[in-house]
Amino acid sequence: MSISRTKKISEEIKKIVSHIMMFEIKDPRVSNLSSVTHVDVTNDLRYATIYISVFDPKHNVETQIDGLNSAKGFIRKEIGKQLKLHYTPEPIFKPDHSIEHGMHINDILGKLDIKHDSDESSEEEEE
Repeated sequence: MSISRTKKISEEIKKIVSHIMMFEIKDPRVSNLSSVTHVDVTNDLRYATIYISVFDPKHNVETQIDGLNSAKGFIRKEIGKQLKLHYTPEPIFKPDHSIEHGMHINDILGKLDIKHDSDESSEEEEE
């Protein structure tokens, strides 16, 4: 199967699951302030690994994953309705920590920049 076709299918699944999370799932464990960051579909279209990121401080990403796993059948049915594939991929939900990791790196860089600025100002005072 061509790589571009699996990419297109991955993007469509991302749109479908994002819409389902925002408007159709009524589980309180699934926050509206969450996002599908990336979808990987296997070449045989049997499995779709869906990476989830949560922006709501009240919700834990693990409880979000539990809520999505409980609605897995509904989500798979909706994917099948909208994609019209021979075989509907089995959704596998995983947490995506890349945003938190990026924020952590940004904090570290910010601290280094503050330290660098304070070192430069103390050198100027000594002159």
